[in-house]
Order: sequence, then C-alpha cells, then structure tokens
Amino acid sequence: MTGVLPVTLGEATKIVQALLYSGKEYICVMKLHGDVAEAQVKQVLAEFEDVIYQRPPLRSSVKRQLRTRRIYYLKFLETDRRNVLFQVGCEGGTYIRKLCFDVGEVLGCGAHMQELRRSRAGPFVEANSVTLHEVAYSFMQWEETKDEKMLRKFILPMESALGLIPKLVIRDSAVDAVCHGANLTAPGVLSVGTGISKGLMVAAFTLKGEAVALIRAAASTEEIMEMGHGMAGKTERVLMQRGVYPKGWKSGEAKDAQSKQ
Repeated sequence: MTGVLPVTLGEATKIVQALLYSGKEYICVMKLHGDVAEAQVKQVLAEFEDVIYQRPPLRSSVKRQLRTRRIYYLKFLETDRRNVLFQVGCEGGTYIRKLCFDVGEVLGCGAHMQELRRSRAGPFVEANSVTLHEVAYSFMQWEETKDEKMLRKFILPMESALGLIPKLVIRDSAVDAVCHGANLTAPGVLSVGTGISKGLMVAAFTLKGEAVALIRAAASTEEIMEMGHGMAGKTERVLMQRGVYPKGWKSGEAKDAQSKQ
C-alpha cells in the first residue's frame, strides 16, 4: 500500500488512537476473477454504500469477530477488462481487501485487491503530504540554517490531527484539573460541537484552540448543553502538560485546611 501516512512525534503520539479511528479514503484496483459487465459492477459497488458487516481477514492485527463499518461513498472510476478502479471513503478500521472479496462474492465471479493507495487519513490529504525525500532535504536545510520554516513544511501542531474530531471547549479553570486526569464536568464546558453522542471520542480544547485531552462523551450534544451539573465526559488521554494553566481546583488537603478555619 502507498499514500498518506501520518507520523506522530514526541507528545503527539498520545493522539494516535484518535487517528486510528478517523475516516479514511482509498483509491483501489480490484481484480475480478471473471468477466462482468461494467453496469453490473457499478450497481454492486453502489450497494455497499452503507453500514456493512465485516470479519477481519486471516492476516490481520485484530480479533476476527464480526463488526460493522460505514462506507460513506464508493465511486466507480474506470475499468480495464478485469481491473476495476474505484474510490472509497470509509470509517477507520475498514479492510479494503475484505471489501473487494465481498464485492466479488456478490458479483459471483470472485475478486481480490490488486493495488491500494490511501489518499486521505483523517484531516490529512495526499495533496498536502510530503515525501520522505522532501523531509530529508528540508531537515538538511534546517541543520545548516536553523531556520524553523524548513521544519514547519512537514511538522504540524498536534491540534491539526484533531480537525475532524467533535470538539468541546472548556473553561480555563477546568484545564489543569483535566490535565491531572479528572473527568470533565458540565460546569467546566463552555461550548459543545454538533453530532456528539454518548460514548463518542471527542477532543477538549481551550479557548485559545489548544488541545487538552481526549474525552469519552457521557452524553449527547443536546444533553451536555442542558446539563447544569454532573459528568460531561470521561478523560481518556491527557494531551497537555500539567501546570500550563493555573490550578482552578482545590486539593483534598486544601479543602480540609479551609474547613478548619
């Protein structure tokens, strides 16, 4: 497989789990095992534009259990005899070689994945990607000039990887508590992104647009907006270092001392 591969560095490795489950787009060459009319191929591909069931193939890194994955779009591009070129946008964790196998089963002739190119991974698209040769050249220029512009051509802020994840903006007073692993409560939420459902992974940001943590939503967008108290989300992964924002909460010892006064 070729194409887009986001690489995280340093503290940004904490967001890998968010990238794994973000949407992907692929350009695929599917090899048919028999002759099929183009119109029939188009029809069958269109039938897979929905939530589909998949069991990971034998050679996979996950448990082979039946699961659902969403195919957002599946576009027929062209065909050359038994080679079919198509573009697919799908939920993270979709196996395209299994998709090709299933399409072949429905067509009745069998099929397998011949070539695959990832054209998008989450918010990162092929048009804005750089090759390893470009990375090596830019790094060499940076070593000579120490001009950080050379590095910024291919090293992006961690927040850029969270562009497609639903967001919560939290109060400055709640930031350090979340950085210490505390769950996010309703009073600490300033604004809520649309499309959030209970159990969905969301990203908590400061008012300045800084990523604070990955949060597992405890309620939907509408429910969080109406909550006056209670837990809005469970902190799954802290992204910001402690102490960046002033402490807006009191420790147990401080509360005890205050109560004795």
